[in-house]
Amino acid sequence: MNVLLKCKDNMLNSALLLICCKIAALSDHQGITMKNLSIGTLGSPLLLSGDYKRREAMMVQIGESRIDHLFIADHVSFHNGFGMDGLINAATLAAMNTEITIFLGVYLLALRHPVLVARQLSSLCHSAPGRIILGVGLGGEDRHEMEVCGVDPSKRGKKTNECLKALNQLLSGEPYSHHCEFFDFEDALIKPAPSPGLPIVVGGRSSAAIRRTAFYGDGWLGVWCSPRRFADAISEVETTAAENKRRQENWLHGMQVWVGFDDDKRKAREILAREMQDMYQIPFENFEKYCPYGSPEEVAEYLIPYVENGATILNIKPCAVDDETEIERVSEVCRLIRMEVE
Repeated sequence: MNVLLKCKDNMLNSALLLICCKIAALSDHQGITMKNLSIGTLGSPLLLSGDYKRREAMMVQIGESRIDHLFIADHVSFHNGFGMDGLINAATLAAMNTEITIFLGVYLLALRHPVLVARQLSSLCHSAPGRIILGVGLGGEDRHEMEVCGVDPSKRGKKTNECLKALNQLLSGEPYSHHCEFFDFEDALIKPAPSPGLPIVVGGRSSAAIRRTAFYGDGWLGVWCSPRRFADAISEVETTAAENKRRQENWLHGMQVWVGFDDDKRKAREILAREMQDMYQIPFENFEKYCPYGSPEEVAEYLIPYVENGATILNIKPCAVDDETEIERVSEVCRLIRMEVE
């Protein structure tokens, strides 16, 4: 009888914990305001290379806009050799604008050794304190990219977990040792530790990515999912973290989305489809229901439900006739969303 009572007590406690976590998450998400919502646009290739006067003018335009942050991608050797080093580009953008936050969305951590990454992040955060957010993802759309870096594509998730576990400790400023099948080191010491601390947001749509966020991240970055799925995912992240006694008071959950802009909706779709197909080598129809296009009003209307369901970060990858138009349209989306949220 005592055993049965103990089992019932444990089940009741687990159920209460689950309910409390969901209520707390719902309460937090309903309290979203302009102050903690950050909306960003891509630090585009044109902003990172080419004529410097135009780059300066674009950065001034961003600084005078309603855009809160810039985000950048990371690839070593994507389809046809395409790529960009996320940390180098983050340093470039942070130097071009000394106020704006830079979000790496997402960095392919498993392709690097965590000690080297920790040193780069320490240096970057020392140069731009409090202005860097590290988004970590698996990649995988091009498995050959993993292979040329010496990473077994089938083990990239497991290696990412080990890298995150190590990176979190390496950025503490204390000696740290780590032993696993992917790397082995004793008493690595990286100073200075980032101050304030570096937020780490984990991207990915799978159940494994949700658990990865719950154990190692400060938030989840969604992509190609519905508002309902977004809400379910972040609830699962927070519940799993609480069940494993991991306390995280200020979650940073975000949504990353490709969008097309033009007054002609058909043209907006064409511009967006062409860029996405060139990037991913996959038909646009596979992504279309998660990629709004048209006017800023139409894009804002699509994105607002994500904010209502808990997103405090929006990374908007715009596609338009030119970069200046992209900045202008994203800024208008920011205004429209804030009007609704306020």
